[in-house]
Amino acid sequence: MTPLSSNAPHGRPPLRTVQVLGGGNAASSAHVRSLAEGLVARGVRVTVCAPTEADRAYDFSGTGADHVHVPRSSDPVSVAALRTACAHADLVHAHGLHASFRSVLALGGRTTPLVVTWHGRAHAEGPRAQLLRMLERRVTRTAAVVLGTSPDLVDRARRTGARDARLAPVALPGRRRPGGPDEAAEDHDDRQRSKVRAELGAIDRPLLLAVGSLDRHRGYDVLLDAARRWRERDPVPLVVIAGEGPLRPALQRRIEDEELPVRLVGHRDDVPDLLAAADLALLTSRWESRSVLAQEALHARVPLVATRVGGIPDLVGDAAELVPYGDPAALAQAVLGLLADPGRRARLRERAARQCATWPTEDETVAQVLSVYDELTRPTPLT
Repeated sequence: MTPLSSNAPHGRPPLRTVQVLGGGNAASSAHVRSLAEGLVARGVRVTVCAPTEADRAYDFSGTGADHVHVPRSSDPVSVAALRTACAHADLVHAHGLHASFRSVLALGGRTTPLVVTWHGRAHAEGPRAQLLRMLERRVTRTAAVVLGTSPDLVDRARRTGARDARLAPVALPGRRRPGGPDEAAEDHDDRQRSKVRAELGAIDRPLLLAVGSLDRHRGYDVLLDAARRWRERDPVPLVVIAGEGPLRPALQRRIEDEELPVRLVGHRDDVPDLLAAADLALLTSRWESRSVLAQEALHARVPLVATRVGGIPDLVGDAAELVPYGDPAALAQAVLGLLADPGRRARLRERAARQCATWPTEDETVAQVLSVYDELTRPTPLT
């Protein structure tokens, strides 16, 4: 990214923004870091309000932004800390529902514009789901602009009362548009690929990779149902699931009781290496917006089988095999069909290159957000 002049246009003082991070999942945290870096390079003063552990993990301070520790809580102490951090801001930008709600509380009574980015949606049932819907309505009706990272999130914001909801796809940080030879899957180090496959026990069998927290909305119960359908194949495909979560004991019991060809490998810091070693990537969620795994798979030219939910169809276009959520037979059929058809896998790799080229770069993402800031903070002309 090429740094631009730090001088504000037309003699205006530098724009002062506060970025508020809530739950701090990997996608939104990486986006806030990328956004902070791009805004600082364009002369914007940025303060990131996030827990100290998030700053240690993503180094917001290293972008030139200020960091203020604000716990992941909506208690009076946390809201007061956020209110102080926002006292002199020209604009506040909150990422995620909980960060947005805290920002609404902190800005109560002020005219400071609030921009909200929805990177996803919370998954809950019963009374908690009702509470989250109430929070959504409060946030969307207060925000000046709600940015949704996928069309269905924009529609949801409008249904819950947003005055202004816009599509704002978020770039995958650290990824360039395809074009150089280093972007192609065939250029991965073959020795590393063999090493990873040997570690996972997939030297002479297909390796299928799923990545994500072991939560109910990920659809891993459906994935295990599908794996049961191919456990008699020769060679039998091996499913590797990277992630941790509350369902691990239940999933592990099923794997052992039903002798399923599935391995739970826990949290991994080498997901790109796992993906490079895989024959297929699997995304079985009940809902996704701009799935990081889907983007990483297409960038790496690993054929993807994904559920036709949320923002996935718009994200992947024709560069993935899409199946209905909750249908293990359709999932198994798509997986086995791809494994049996090298030509079909090759076509998906070609389409992946074209689809990746349609996604925004980090510079384009920053430019779009900055245009929203400019619109909301531009002085009203005198009449």
